[in-house]
Order: sequence, then structure tokens, then C-alpha cells
Amino acid sequence: MELFDVYPLFDITIDKGQGCHVWDDKGQEYLDLYGGHAVISVGHSHPHYVEAITRQVNKLGFYSNSVQNPLQRELAHRLGKVCGYDDYQLFLINSGAEANENALKLSSFYNGRTRVLSLEKAFHGRTSLAVEVTNNPKIISPINDNGHVTYLPINDLQPWKAEIEKGDVCAVIIECIQGVGGIRLVTKEFLQGLRELCDQYDTVLICDEIQCGYGRSGKFFAHQHLGVKPDIITVAKGICNGFPMGGVLISPKFKPVYGQLGTTFGGNHLGCAGALAVLDVIEQEKLVENAAKVGTYLIDTLTAEMKAGNLPHVVDVRGQGLMIGIELDIPYKEPRTRLIKEQHCFTGCSGTNVIRLLPPLCLSMDEAKDFVERFKTVLNAQ
Repeated sequence: MELFDVYPLFDITIDKGQGCHVWDDKGQEYLDLYGGHAVISVGHSHPHYVEAITRQVNKLGFYSNSVQNPLQRELAHRLGKVCGYDDYQLFLINSGAEANENALKLSSFYNGRTRVLSLEKAFHGRTSLAVEVTNNPKIISPINDNGHVTYLPINDLQPWKAEIEKGDVCAVIIECIQGVGGIRLVTKEFLQGLRELCDQYDTVLICDEIQCGYGRSGKFFAHQHLGVKPDIITVAKGICNGFPMGGVLISPKFKPVYGQLGTTFGGNHLGCAGALAVLDVIEQEKLVENAAKVGTYLIDTLTAEMKAGNLPHVVDVRGQGLMIGIELDIPYKEPRTRLIKEQHCFTGCSGTNVIRLLPPLCLSMDEAKDFVERFKTVLNAQ
């Protein structure tokens, strides 16, 4: 049997990692400014995380959700305090797409509606409903294209108002910083306007914090920059530093019903132990604050270098914390490939001409400065 070939791959085999660095099977070291799609939050192979995972798997890796699992309750209590949502409820699953599936399902149970509003260029996952609210027709198969979704422009409230006022919208789902969509930021006025409209028409406001959450923006959640409380918040990626896990944070206005949601693997003992260790490190090493500080340095420095003419082809730098988009006036493919092959530095990409930076939240100021120099070298050699 061969693998189902759906991923274009670099000819690199990553063998180990530490902090913000990885090494391939030939011993070459790379600076990691991508963190495996924003998954690595506390750094590769953090000793506290490794110890917690090891200790738990030596004791018990998994048992079903038909029995008590005190680790789930501990995680819910800890997460509620750290993120400021003590009064919300937590449902644990395995991935970001699954988190969004459950958020949309819960919304429809709540108000009985089936229509969803989503942003143009949105990305919310690849499963049934999650892919339907993703604005990419290439990955929406005919069986997923069920007419539930209307895509609307970012930061233009009027068309959203016109749709919500029809009274049949089940949910609005928003990435406050779009990831795949090119690091585009939602404004405070826009999100606050949506909140008011959702309240008025009993529509559920979902904030997808799968990529922009868990400290990446310089606050625990990106929407916390905007002064709004969503009804449902979805998380994954950084929650467990690489172990598959996701979660749905649910407002008290939703009342749980036995059998309404369910999962086999979600909230398993091993994942909960890892997620608790991630929260330990985030708090003890002040990684949210670090993301804000180092991210501000990167955005300010890259912007200054662009304006000074030291970064040819860069036309915009945008983002928040350690979620940064560098827009080029050329396709990203060549500079990104040269960053990897010549400067041994991993970055992400978006669309055709945006380089995305999503490093571990422990990225140091020296590592940020190192990246800027490597990036300047690549662009000035174009």
C-alpha cells in the first residue's frame, strides 16, 4: 500500500526538535518560524511537556468517556481561569475541524436554524460543515455543498446586517485573524457590530480561535483585542503542542443534553495531561506576553525595513503577536523555498504571495532578529 498522495512535500525529513529549532535526518538545523501550522505553542520537546506525557502514558493513555476522567475537569477549570472564561463549559474533541463541526451543530440545536454566515477567504476545516463554511470551492465536494452558507466581506458590516435581519441565520463564524486567508484582521467596530446583531436576532456568534488563539495574538484569544465575548469559542492546534486535541468553549446560555454531542477519543487521559502541561508552561514562562513582545518587534522591524527599501518585493506586513503575514509583489514560492534550502528557515504561506509566520510562542528576540537577517538575505539576492 502507498500513501494517498495529496500533500506537495519538501524533500526534507524532520527528525527532532527543540524549542524553535528542528533538525533533519542529515543533521541540518532549521529555525522554525512555522511551528507545524501554529501547532507548536510551547516549543518542540519542552521538557515539562515531555515529562507529563511520559508520566501519563506510563500510567494510562486512554479510557472511554463512559467513566470519570478528573483530568478533563482539571483542564476545564485551569483553562477557564487562564483565558478568562470561568463561567463557560468545555467540550473536548480531537481537532479544529471537529471543534467547528460541534460548534455549528450546537448552534443549530439552540435556535433550530440552518443558515450560516462566514467570511470571504475563511478557513474552518475540511470535514462536512467545517469545509462548507470554508471559502474554497476546490475543497468543497458536491456532497458538502448543501447551500447552508453565505460568504461576506471582512470589516463591512452592512451586508452582514442585511442577512442577519432576515431572521433565519443560525450562526456567524469568524476568525478574528484569518490564517489561510492571508493574515487579515477583523476590526473592533465590525466584531462589536456583529455581536449586537447576533444578540438582537438570537444568532450564535462563533469565534474560531484554532490558529489565532491560545496566546498567539499576544492575548489568550484574538477576539479579546476587540472587546467582544462570543457565544462559542473553538480551539485546537496550540492546545496540546502537537498531540491531536481540540475544544469548544460554550456559553452558559447553552444547556447540555445527554447524547447531544459525543466523541470516542476526545478528552482522553494522554491529551489532557499534555494540555495541562502546555498551560503550565504558558503561565510559568509568560508565553502570551512573549508573543506580544516578540511579535511587536517583528512587525515593527519588518515594516521599518520595508519602508527603508531593505526588503525588496515586500509590500505589506500585518498581524498581531506571533501571527504575521508578509505580503509580496511576487509569488511566495521562490523566496519561501530559498529560505528553507539556503537559509534553513521554515515559514508558512497563504494565497499566492503571502508568507506566514507562526512560530512557537517561546520565540526569543535573538531568534526573531536572526530571522529578519535571513529574510533580508533571501530577498536581496532575488
